[in-house]
Amino acid sequence: MTLSGNQKRKMKSAARLYAVQALFQMEASSQTVDQVRVEFLDHRFGAEVDGETDMIEGDHDLFAATLADAVNYQAPIDQMTDRALVAKWPIDRIDPTLRAVFRAAGAEMLQTSTPAKVVISEYVAIATAFFPDGKEPKFVNAVLDHMAREAKPEAF
Repeated sequence: MTLSGNQKRKMKSAARLYAVQALFQMEASSQTVDQVRVEFLDHRFGAEVDGETDMIEGDHDLFAATLADAVNYQAPIDQMTDRALVAKWPIDRIDPTLRAVFRAAGAEMLQTSTPAKVVISEYVAIATAFFPDGKEPKFVNAVLDHMAREAKPEAF
């Protein structure tokens, strides 16, 4: 089966969302990266509820790489995030969902060739999904823009 460009984009978007959810779950439950990765790949990607596909199939490779990179490079990602935040708001004071967004986006910025604008757009959309009526998406946009200027200065 050959996938269209639109299907591939949807799968990448889903993988990013799942990576944020997995990072949040790891922090909330103290599960290991391996436990969470297996759970998502086996039970969430393309999951069916009441006989209907409820969860979109995600890009397995992007999901696994983003999750691993967010864990393996958490210290430099968190330091980069801290530099993008106001001095009085270190990353450990940020909402855990936003922390997961920053870690997943930071991993993708530091470890892939994905253009910074794509990373920012994708993760702002995820923040909007979690906080549809709040100021968080604008906050995420500002922080990720700052992080991107540090991680991918050639893009600016």
